[in-house]
Amino acid sequence: MPSDTDHPTLHATDEQNAVAVDLDRYVRLARLVLAREGVPNEVELSLLFVDEDTIARTTSSSSTTPAHRRARLPIDEDFGPGGRQPDTGGHGPGSVDDTDDIPTLLGDVMICPSYAAREAASRDVTLESELSLLVVHGILHLAGYDHAEPDETARMQAQERALLAEFESQQR
Repeated sequence: MPSDTDHPTLHATDEQNAVAVDLDRYVRLARLVLAREGVPNEVELSLLFVDEDTIARTTSSSSTTPAHRRARLPIDEDFGPGGRQPDTGGHGPGSVDDTDDIPTLLGDVMICPSYAAREAASRDVTLESELSLLVVHGILHLAGYDHAEPDETARMQAQERALLAEFESQQR
């Protein structure tokens, strides 16, 4: 089903009070990243600015996978051997398959502004720059980028720089 919008749905909330966040700025940035990465309009993304207790609960899960890698990702459309075999995505025998109306959740990007403020100070950059980098970095992970290998790191960092530069040029 075609989207009623010209961009993916973005849910953004500021659930913390420690640091002022220009939510509109980071929504614009997120939309730019989604557009440049070719994310389909039928996709949803959540951008959450949270307090330190919330981020600590998220990262202290029993999983050994780092929190930034525990993302909800869309199901791969290429169902090879072992993939989604009894569940074909329908609603049961005889039901109408209306899954075209259900958006795909790309994932959640969760950022702690008070932690970002400390990082910004230690790196001698502005809080705005640090938050912008975290937004771009999180969305690129959801779009399939990684930095486990040197070539992946170089590719991801180059894309971060390009997207941040484009965004900043649009803000002038």
